[in-house]
Amino acid sequence: MRVLGIETSCDETGVAIYDTQKGLLANQLYSQIKLHADYGGVVPELASRDHVRKTVPLIQAALHEAGLQQGDIDGVAYTAGPGLVGALLVGATVGRALAFAWNVPAIPVHHMEGHLLAPMLEASPPDFPFVALLVSGGHTQLISVTGIGEYRLLGESVDDAAGEAFDKTAKLLGLDYPGGPLLSKMAQHGQAGRFTFPRPMTDRPGLDFSFSGLKTFAANTIREYGKDAQTQADIARAFEDAVVDTLAIKCRRALDETGFTRLVMAGGVSANNTLRQRLSDIMAKRGGAVFYARPEFCTDNGAMIAYVGTIRLKCGGTQTLGVSVRPRWPLAELPTIE
Repeated sequence: MRVLGIETSCDETGVAIYDTQKGLLANQLYSQIKLHADYGGVVPELASRDHVRKTVPLIQAALHEAGLQQGDIDGVAYTAGPGLVGALLVGATVGRALAFAWNVPAIPVHHMEGHLLAPMLEASPPDFPFVALLVSGGHTQLISVTGIGEYRLLGESVDDAAGEAFDKTAKLLGLDYPGGPLLSKMAQHGQAGRFTFPRPMTDRPGLDFSFSGLKTFAANTIREYGKDAQTQADIARAFEDAVVDTLAIKCRRALDETGFTRLVMAGGVSANNTLRQRLSDIMAKRGGAVFYARPEFCTDNGAMIAYVGTIRLKCGGTQTLGVSVRPRWPLAELPTIE
């Protein structure tokens, strides 16, 4: 089975083709970073319009990359949520129309399930069960995963997600959008220990997160001390260390609670090298293993949508002719796969 996957949930247009026998055949991605940079964040209307311009050319490019014709495609998967409603509607409409024109089934895919299962695209994928840390600009969640669709939410952010806090703090430091990766790069030149930031919600039981207060603490520190480049780097280091420590503490608690020996981290922030090293060290000491996708599959992409779409289409999942998207869509509502 060959499935075409379309991702248009936010500010990246991704199209990929996945083959059940040969794996990933094509992966095309267009980022809107330059489009939104002048505004310091994603402008939903501009994002939707750019998806309209880019989706069909990327589909054509993916087919060319894979050396396939439209008749070689057995199904179309598209991101149906969560995300920006206008952006989602572009991919959903194009995907459903293509499926109708090509007389193949279509399947709506949950964006966060795509991220969660992106490590399955690697040469050494994790086995079930595992704890998943989904950490991105819009989500910070810990999930117990015992199978496809068998997801139990253990904890989540009650305000800003970790990636959102990274980007907002980077903006306070005068960094360009998207600032999270630039803040991490700046932090590499920072002095550890000069500033000490709080580790929010780690002084009480539970697995929920809160990063809004940490962002405010950073803003106050920048306002008072951040006058020179080295001090700004030291603040960036203190902020990143606080976020990584908080995520690590909560991951240990989740592993203790579930008894699982495997940890999967996914989403844009999972590309952070400091976080990867910290969680790898923790799992090595526990005698377990940590899994994550290659950096290009951490951010939004069509490959993860094509992969999840393939799994669900193989098990009979399809969509009617109607086009429906869900800007908010809890993972727990997804059907399980036997």
